[in-house]
Amino acid sequence: MADEMIFERRMSDADALMWGVEKDPLLRSTITAVVLLDRAPDHDRLLERMDRASRLIPRLRQRVAPSPVIPAPPRWVVDPNFDLRYHVRFVRAPAPGTQRTLFDLAAIVGMQGFDRARPLWEFVVVEDLADGRAAVIQKVHHSITDGVGGIKLQMTMLDLERDPAVEDEAMPPAPAPEEFTALRLMGGSVMHELRRQVGIARGLVRATTGAIIDPAGRARQLGDVAASAARIMAPVRAPLSPIMTARSLSVQFDLITAPLEETKRAAKTVDGKLNDAFLAAVAGGLRRYHDRHGQPVDTLRTTMPINIRAEGTETLAGNQFVPARFLVPVGIKDPRERMAAIRELVATQRSEPALPFTETIAGILNRLPTTVVTQLFGSMLKGVDFVTSNVPGAPVPVFLAGGRMEAHIAFGPLSGAATNITLVSYLDDLHIGINTDAAAIPDSDVFVDCLQEGFDEIAKCG
Repeated sequence: MADEMIFERRMSDADALMWGVEKDPLLRSTITAVVLLDRAPDHDRLLERMDRASRLIPRLRQRVAPSPVIPAPPRWVVDPNFDLRYHVRFVRAPAPGTQRTLFDLAAIVGMQGFDRARPLWEFVVVEDLADGRAAVIQKVHHSITDGVGGIKLQMTMLDLERDPAVEDEAMPPAPAPEEFTALRLMGGSVMHELRRQVGIARGLVRATTGAIIDPAGRARQLGDVAASAARIMAPVRAPLSPIMTARSLSVQFDLITAPLEETKRAAKTVDGKLNDAFLAAVAGGLRRYHDRHGQPVDTLRTTMPINIRAEGTETLAGNQFVPARFLVPVGIKDPRERMAAIRELVATQRSEPALPFTETIAGILNRLPTTVVTQLFGSMLKGVDFVTSNVPGAPVPVFLAGGRMEAHIAFGPLSGAATNITLVSYLDDLHIGINTDAAAIPDSDVFVDCLQEGFDEIAKCG
């Protein structure tokens, strides 16, 4: 059982910004995952586990209550209409029950928007797959948590053995439903804003004190932050890719698998980490894809989440990352040289002076009209060629209601990009979920082949 997670009662400014820009459906931030099981989970055990989890994890029973008038982030409130049968469903796999038909079903589930009157998660248990296997399609809105937090949440629902000893443990009480009137929501928003303004005032006092003690140093620091913020927020006109330019609401899900240890050893050949090898493999695959289309490129634009979970905040739920947007040198053919270049590049991005102020910037943007913010972020995100994310998974076998997990594949949100490539490690393998916009990449089979060659090339370096 994982440590108890800590949940805030109100969205952060960054989460509220991510929630608000979904006025443009191309910017939706839905995370879809597929958990492959060696056999169907026991229905009663699964429902009991999910019911228990929804009582222990408040967010699973909470819906979003927008703040009226006042520009405070939305509040999370316990849904008085919570119905577990809506959130956990059982279906039979479409014939012939292959991985392809499973991923096609998962894509349909992922493309559907959430009912904003309900908690923002859905599980679809798919039975009767080929070879007697089963799967769980997990759909969660990004405002609930990031990838790292999602793994921690999932561990509260999993077992370390197929048939653990049954503990005669009473079902925890359900959280009391909350009915918030517009007046009460407004009052809470006013108090939130007052506390925020007090915090801003204290920050100004500290800044002023620092300026008095070291005016030149403080001026340089402010200049660095301003320049960094300008780089982060700079609008872009179009993707750098000459072929992955179209955008739509249709997606395709695919999977490739790579060896964990060989990929880590490859990274160590350039004193890098797994993420450096991962990003270098993706870059190599993208170069091959453009070469096959007779449109070679040297650089492409990516967005990559940078984990900012500090020591002591491991149990804090919600999103603990900042998005870094930068250019990746995909044209470097030598894999080790590419890994080394990316290692230096990512290190530079992690040290951007404005990253610690992402929440402050989001708070300022949230005071603008939603239409303006959506257009601003649309200009930033639709010019991104690809998104990558690296999430560490379970290093030991885990089970869900009697079914042994064989793979955990995450399909991260496109949020305006042509493709999102998300890595989740499990046991000795890297499961790389590939989410592609069907308009930007109509030949997904060719795209997947190119990415596979990129990962094979990196693994050989180890």
